[in-house]
Amino acid sequence: MTTTHLDGVSVTTQASVYFDGKCVSHGITFADGTKKSVGVILPANLTFNTGAPEIMECVAGSCEYRLAGTEAWVKSSAGERFSVPGNAKFDIRVTEPYHYICHFG
Repeated sequence: MTTTHLDGVSVTTQASVYFDGKCVSHGITFADGTKKSVGVILPANLTFNTGAPEIMECVAGSCEYRLAGTEAWVKSSAGERFSVPGNAKFDIRVTEPYHYICHFG
C-alpha cells in the first residue's frame, strides 16, 4: 500500500539538493524522533551512498535499482519498496520522475 499522507510531522523547509538538482528531498521528523525524507529524483542514472540502512518507498513513478555487489537491475514502481543496507552503495536509474519516501532504519 502506498503512503499518501504523513501526519504529525515536522518538515525541514530547506530542501537537500543532490546531483545538480536531479534529486531533491525534504527531511521530516515524527513526534517520536523517527526521521524520514520525502523527495523526487528526475530522469538520471545516479549512485547513492547510505549511512544507515534505508527503505526506499515509491509513491509515484518508477525506477530501476541495483544494489552494490549485484548485477541485476530491479524495477520498483508505485506502492513498492526496496531495502538498502547501511554503509553501502546503490545505483538508480530513472526515466520519469520518481517520487519517494526514504525510511531510515
